[in-house]
Amino acid sequence: MSDRPKDPIRPTDDEARALARSLIAAARFGALGVTDPETGSPMVTRIAVVPGPDGVPLTLISSLSSHTDALDANPACSLLLGEPGPRGDPLTHPRLTLQAVAEAQDKTALKAHYLDLYPKAQLYYDFGDFRLVRLSPVAAFLNGGFGKAYRLTPDDLRPA
Repeated sequence: MSDRPKDPIRPTDDEARALARSLIAAARFGALGVTDPETGSPMVTRIAVVPGPDGVPLTLISSLSSHTDALDANPACSLLLGEPGPRGDPLTHPRLTLQAVAEAQDKTALKAHYLDLYPKAQLYYDFGDFRLVRLSPVAAFLNGGFGKAYRLTPDDLRPA
């Protein structure tokens, strides 16, 4: 008998991949984690997000925000997607954590796509301090509900 605890991570299957993709597709906001360049401490902020044409999350960020300074100093970040429903224990609702790298995108080329999915951004999309960023996954962690934990790769997140 082994003293090692059982690994809580399940083998990634098509159901887990589909759930992760659906969380990205449905997301219109998330929690972005960055490293504060002044203190080296983690910092989390809520951001608007949409899936890009390739399924990878996109966000508009303002040069006036501290998380933009953090991404300029270190583009490694984390994005939490998925919100608890109105009932039950919040820990039983699916959520997806992406470890990602922030990459500048062509804001003009993706304007129609972004605004189609997030029309409220029409108010500020063209402001000079906003730029479009792709949050390219390096790894992902899906908690599909109680006892349903998975590790996913960037390939697992690509639309089928």
